[in-house]
Amino acid sequence: MSNGDKTVAEFFAGIGLMRLGLEAGGWRVIWANDIDDDKCRMYSDQFPDADGHLVQGDVHALDAAAIPSVDLATASFPCNDLSLAGARRGLSGQHSSAFWGFVRAVRDMKPRPPLVMLENVAGFLTSHKGMDFEAACRALNDLGYAVDAFIIDAAWFVPQSRQRLFIVGVQGRRARGLGKIEESLSFYQSQLRPAALADFILWHPDIDWAIRRLPQIPHRETNLTDILEEVPLNSTLWWSEERATYLLNQMSPKHRATAHQMINENKTTYGTVFRRVRKGKSMAELRTDGVAGCLRTPRGGSGRQILFAGGHGRYAVRLLTPRECARLMGADDFSIKTTSNKALFGFGDAVCVPVITWIAQNYLNSLWKEMHGSQSEIVQDARSA
Repeated sequence: MSNGDKTVAEFFAGIGLMRLGLEAGGWRVIWANDIDDDKCRMYSDQFPDADGHLVQGDVHALDAAAIPSVDLATASFPCNDLSLAGARRGLSGQHSSAFWGFVRAVRDMKPRPPLVMLENVAGFLTSHKGMDFEAACRALNDLGYAVDAFIIDAAWFVPQSRQRLFIVGVQGRRARGLGKIEESLSFYQSQLRPAALADFILWHPDIDWAIRRLPQIPHRETNLTDILEEVPLNSTLWWSEERATYLLNQMSPKHRATAHQMINENKTTYGTVFRRVRKGKSMAELRTDGVAGCLRTPRGGSGRQILFAGGHGRYAVRLLTPRECARLMGADDFSIKTTSNKALFGFGDAVCVPVITWIAQNYLNSLWKEMHGSQSEIVQDARSA
């Protein structure tokens, strides 16, 4: 553990939004890894110093001896096999099994980081009836980490619905039972630990937990309209009348009625549309509560967030721009030098910056201070594990 800077090794770094969030919370990333060419280029575009610490390659092939000693290791490993929208193959799936590469790397680091933090979709909790989540917690226990877990929705910070599950592991004997005050569902359940997660914690007392009380997160002050760019109606970004009408006709009667209500207003209002397959048919679902749906990675033309504008008897349709997606991730000034499709992929497969900053300021910083007070004991535990 360092004596000054709070240092980070960032696994599955993507385009670097984990780094942005942690740095705003007082941490310093000194090593990062990702396998994807396009994401690594976006990371390098944003961070001029990336050549000094960004290692591109498969997590399973990393040399742990080459990873520097850090205070925190983060892992936003692939969600493809854990997501409700995926095939739910779990931690044994082709993509999400990368988690085990991270476990191997941390196991072989000398010393092991005093803190680790995992991030993934909320569906991780229920994947394979909870067995994947349990396996991850026990894997960290086996490495000497007591664990905590909580779920944060990006919609509490930015106008995007994006629930993510976080697991924090604390190394060393002092972590045992840290923060565990009482054995009751009423203690565990909170804004950040909904009933399903609280119930899991309660019914798995043999997992080495390190539950901490967390403050309430205030409601956001921004709306969808606050993140929109001014795009002239004669811009080629807006769809043709034929294409826009096709989208409108893809809506169910209920969603189409909402769209026509927007169109007939004496002001322009905005909503987002996402295409889903319902009973073998592609349907367009319109959301008008001022919050965008969860940004996703566009594969094969799917997963793109669509903006619907209606008012004064007219309507217009276009995709959200890369800059708008950056704003929905709390990365307003992110350097975007790549193509639109690559940018959308990068942001759709990233973390929400203010969520990470909140975790750093309200969780990780206090943990670091507590553990820093007994540095020699924790490092000795890590070396002997």
